[in-house]
Amino acid sequence: MNVRSVIDPAIPPAVAGGAARYDPPEPLERRRLQCYLAQMLGDILAIFAGFCLAGYLYLGNRGLDQALNLAQLLLPVYLTLALYNAAYSLSGLQSASRGAQRALLSLAIAAAGVVFVAFYTKSSAEFSRVLFTGGTMFSAVIMVWMRVQMAAVVRWRCGERVTNELIIYDGGPRLDWPGAFHADARALNLSPALDDPAALNRIGAVLHGIDRVAVSCTPSRRAAWAMILKGANIDGEVLDDSVAQLGAHGARITAGHGVLRVSIGPLGLRARAAKRLFDVVLAGGGLVVLSPLMLLVTLAIVLEDGAPVLFIQRRVGRANRFIQVYKFRSMRAARSDDAGDQSASRDDERLTRVGRFIRRTSIDELPQLINVIEGKMSLVGPRPHALGSQAGDKLFWEVDQRYWQRHALKPGLTGLAQVRGLRGATDEESDLADRLGADLEYLNGWSLWRDMRIIAATLRVLVHDRAF
Repeated sequence: MNVRSVIDPAIPPAVAGGAARYDPPEPLERRRLQCYLAQMLGDILAIFAGFCLAGYLYLGNRGLDQALNLAQLLLPVYLTLALYNAAYSLSGLQSASRGAQRALLSLAIAAAGVVFVAFYTKSSAEFSRVLFTGGTMFSAVIMVWMRVQMAAVVRWRCGERVTNELIIYDGGPRLDWPGAFHADARALNLSPALDDPAALNRIGAVLHGIDRVAVSCTPSRRAAWAMILKGANIDGEVLDDSVAQLGAHGARITAGHGVLRVSIGPLGLRARAAKRLFDVVLAGGGLVVLSPLMLLVTLAIVLEDGAPVLFIQRRVGRANRFIQVYKFRSMRAARSDDAGDQSASRDDERLTRVGRFIRRTSIDELPQLINVIEGKMSLVGPRPHALGSQAGDKLFWEVDQRYWQRHALKPGLTGLAQVRGLRGATDEESDLADRLGADLEYLNGWSLWRDMRIIAATLRVLVHDRAF
């Protein structure tokens, strides 16, 4: 079988084998190196051009000599930082904006470093601060422009993709890597035979010029393929769907055993601190501002149905631990549903007149500001559910086992699902599925600005036709 016959890289082979052809592509390492050098040359020209422009505009021809001296002073510091900051890297070739960001960061740090050293050596008086500041700013603008122009050079030298990627099919499922080459192991007579040098030579010929390879094979052949890829001097991967089933975030070897990392906290320490400070400030202020309204609601509940005023229910909180959630009591004291086995309906006879109003306007949720102050809840997060809550005739976690993942953060007074109108009774399993999807989306994309937007959006849905 001639391994240098041709296949269109956009068309995967028939995995069943027989008709696949493959032609190893030209290696791109040398072309990538040429692009790195072109980017570096562009940055050097940008710095000299920027300082010369600033010098000429500020002092005319007299400023050119000083501008060149400053550029020569800044340049080695910049190049050192840019190399360490991956301004000349594969990711910088793949994305001009990413490369420009790293180059600008390196330039800013280099400029700050030069100013710092000049200040402590008392040599800052020897050059113009205006010229140095202007030169740095002009250099930054020209550098970004040069990086954008270099994107065309990268495409000319390396094509649309700056790496050669290959998928080898050896009995496994199809992979969708845009732009990747495909090779059928059976058609090319490729076998991970560790005791056959000729077989290893054929695999080596196929991998010539490849930067990254993935092997889609049967479980029994994964270990052999992994052993071969380790000796191929290549970025190699073996398909294993158990990683997807477990939702693994990474892998490592410890004490001679392989370990898959299947969970990580959605927020780091600084993010948790910012979210907590945000909660305390807004919840504390909310309790002060809304205290007259809460007193009126308390009086109305007592006058219509007596005590107690609060309905306290055990629900599932962060890390799947039970918490006590406070609400204004909206149902008759004798008919309250502590377990949450029955969701409230539009014409629920258990509701009091006050209860119907405070549920329709979401006022019944205001005591949960106390839960927020206690640290058991957050202003924004997945809503806490009662243990007996059902979608259709199934408990929530029986509908989708991913349900437990939503408790990676503190439950919220409001959430992404609520502002999308996904609230009220869960008569069908799809009602829960929609909410769960929104909750998991929130976990995967948290930011303080998003919390602010959700709170602002909540103000528009306080009165809702599904709030009963």
